[in-house]
Amino acid sequence: MTTPTTRNRLDEEESPYLRQHADNPVNWQPWDEQALETAREHDVPIFLSIGYSACHWCHVMEEESFADDAVAEVVNENFVPIKVDREERPDIDSIYMTVCQLVSGQGGWPLSAWLTPEGKPFFVGTYFPREGKRGQPGFLDLCERISGSWESTEDRAEMESRAEKWTDAAKDRLEETPASDTDAGAAAGPPSSAVLETAADAIVRSADRRCGGFGSSGPKFPQPSRLRVLARAHDRTGETEYREVLEETLDAMAAGGLYDHVGGGFHRYCVDRDWTVPHFEKMLYDNAEIPRAFLTGYQLTGENRYAEVVGDTLEFVERELTHDDGGFFSTLDAQSESPATGEHEEGAFYVWTPDEVHDVIEHEPDAALFCKRYDITESGNFEGRSQPNRVTPVSELAVGFDLEESEVLKRLDSIRQQLFEAREERPRPARDEKVLAGWNGLMISTYAEAALVLGEHDYAETAVDALEFVRERLWDADERRLSRRYKDGDVKVDGYLEDYAFLARGALDCYQATGEVDHLAFALELARVIETEFWDADHGTLYFTPASGESLVTRPQELSDQSTPSAAGVAVETLLALDVFAADEDFEGIATTVLETHANTLEANALEHATLCLAADWLESGALEVTVAADDLPPTWRDRFTSRYFPDRLFALRPPTEDRLETWLDRLDLADAPPIWAGREARDGEPTLYVCRDRTCSPPTHDADEALEWLDGDAAPEGGNSQSDDAPF
Repeated sequence: MTTPTTRNRLDEEESPYLRQHADNPVNWQPWDEQALETAREHDVPIFLSIGYSACHWCHVMEEESFADDAVAEVVNENFVPIKVDREERPDIDSIYMTVCQLVSGQGGWPLSAWLTPEGKPFFVGTYFPREGKRGQPGFLDLCERISGSWESTEDRAEMESRAEKWTDAAKDRLEETPASDTDAGAAAGPPSSAVLETAADAIVRSADRRCGGFGSSGPKFPQPSRLRVLARAHDRTGETEYREVLEETLDAMAAGGLYDHVGGGFHRYCVDRDWTVPHFEKMLYDNAEIPRAFLTGYQLTGENRYAEVVGDTLEFVERELTHDDGGFFSTLDAQSESPATGEHEEGAFYVWTPDEVHDVIEHEPDAALFCKRYDITESGNFEGRSQPNRVTPVSELAVGFDLEESEVLKRLDSIRQQLFEAREERPRPARDEKVLAGWNGLMISTYAEAALVLGEHDYAETAVDALEFVRERLWDADERRLSRRYKDGDVKVDGYLEDYAFLARGALDCYQATGEVDHLAFALELARVIETEFWDADHGTLYFTPASGESLVTRPQELSDQSTPSAAGVAVETLLALDVFAADEDFEGIATTVLETHANTLEANALEHATLCLAADWLESGALEVTVAADDLPPTWRDRFTSRYFPDRLFALRPPTEDRLETWLDRLDLADAPPIWAGREARDGEPTLYVCRDRTCSPPTHDADEALEWLDGDAAPEGGNSQSDDAPF
């Protein structure tokens, strides 16, 4: 038998993860028709390896196996080895990760899967050491055994039978068509807002009331969508336990090692129950979604500590994950060169010893102050060094160091800045400079919302710059098509539902923050493509992959929240929000049908479908529509509406006159003014405010306080006030 692939083709790819493997002796292929046809032509299995550039165990498996000549010889002779960047191809990752979870009960990266030439999996796992140990098979031995079994007629028949069963199981899990729901007794309509409380109650039951977060052991993952559910359920019901769990989790994440206390921003997750030691990679999506949860905490409580976390995180993103022309990069690696050993080690950029702190901070008491505050000890909490954790209260430090509390805070801020400058001289973690449409949409939304809530105009400019970057490079207006990835001028991969949905929400949020109609027009264009490419009226659902895209062994949906919010959930929320601007499009009808299709799924497992539960609440409760007829949104009005927590607030700026509104309607491709704008021009030549909730509207007013008084009166929605009694104004 001839070797099916003759060379490693990853040097032709732009993905940083794929390029990391371009020098391997394994003859890696990208996932493309050439590689798939080679497997069919030679009738050999595919070895599929899925990972991403910041993945620690991906690096380990490369060093142990993929860079080894003996391993490469076996792989090259018996398989078509395909390497996939999960961040570029989440559809492929979703299918085979689902199989791995169904078969083994767990998943992770690197994902290792052996497939038939038709792409159907018959053996799956995650990381394999080169040689077997502790009951885990070795990668080299595994490849040899699989190859031998493939050559055996009897064994191959069993492998192919298993591949069919596993593929069918993945289809059942990922496609979840309404036909199967109907057979099980589908709900007669979409779930009511009660599903929000169902989700919140499940979240509280899963909460770690001692250490914060969810689950009674490690690892601890941030769960921003769950925090959004708790906040909105508290707003709807006044239940204090929802708010308590929210605050406990925010405080734990901000105090522990998940948060970078020197440079700002959040790591991926923590490996322990008490949030001490993180997995050190930094992902764009975490640094978009987690700060958004902190903005909610700030609105609910008025506590500046939450706003400070948001500000420091956005400063980190601006400094380390932003393209010079506007878009946002994807990740920072967990590993970097250790100043002490010269070897690449996880966390080397972030951890400290007391001696290192004292070397930077010449005033010994100040160095001791920082070490006491952030638990920098001789023994360390991570391989002999310390990841800073905020452990000692300022009040205790004030007593111990005989200082006023204000002086403690002043000194800590100065020390932190000195340590930050010293840390900047260390070898930096590698950066994955892919610009992904969907992840950028998440970050754009957070910057736009922060501009409104914190009153920082620069944040709105950053959001708009990123939106324009993605629009110019990844959106084809003539073809009405969004590509997923940009890297150094190279554009690749048709966009998925998350790309369209997250970016549409980002564009809508930019419109809310700036009042610029072009951003609203772009959001509507993306929503229209969601309808044509991802909406399946026959099955009443939104698929993750476009109808015109590549045909895989199954067509997945994304209903549950993963590391990022559910693509279907964000799409439904965004369609509901945009429906008020384009009622003739019937975006609400699509959203309603999706929720109805999956009502049983949401009600049976609300915990895993937080974003769709939020969408169900939006559908029943409706938005708080804040229409402003003016040239600009007056800052005092913005502040009055954003300092309070209105989870469903929708700012809808429009021109002050009907003549100028006609120009907007042309830009939006609308024949008539939508109800949210119709007849709502400026009165008496002054900016005029119209507030509507639950199809009831306030009188037009020039006074934001008057509109808020109206909201707090008879117009308050049934089931709870729009604001808890102890929330700040």
